Amino acid sequence: MRQIHGLEKLVEQQSGRLNTQKLAELLLTDLQHCRCSIYGTIGDDDKVLLAELGLLPDSLEYEMFDQRIDLIVAGPILRNDCVPLIYRLQGEQFALSGRCSMIARVCGVDLYLQRSYTGVVGDVARQKFAIPLKPLLQML
Repeated sequence: MRQIHGLEKLVEQQSGRLNTQKLAELLLTDLQHCRCSIYGTIGDDDKVLLAELGLLPDSLEYEMFDQRIDLIVAGPILRNDCVPLIYRLQGEQFALSGRCSMIARVCGVDLYLQRSYTGVVGDVARQKFAIPLKPLLQML
């Protein structure tokens, strides 16, 4: 299940009433240099970094109508000796993490890797993220 990290720390610097527009501004600033790490495991929970994806220029935007942050990350696949199981999208303070899969309809997964994640070392993987703001505001 998707987990949210650092949300309280991100908004504690905000004075006044927090709304979706202000939260969007904070997240846009925080995620400007975000990275997405994709991990697999070998043995008893030894995490193995399989891919490190960086933010594509001009892909970070606030979708005002749907009240969400959209972004695309991309980068090379570094290893293929285990299957991708865990991801972490990390900004300066805010982060999302959870379970991922290359296979569609796997139970308990909140991120299905796009087809560009081939599992071939050196191939460039791309992943889109959509972060809805209303659920984040309700958490505060």
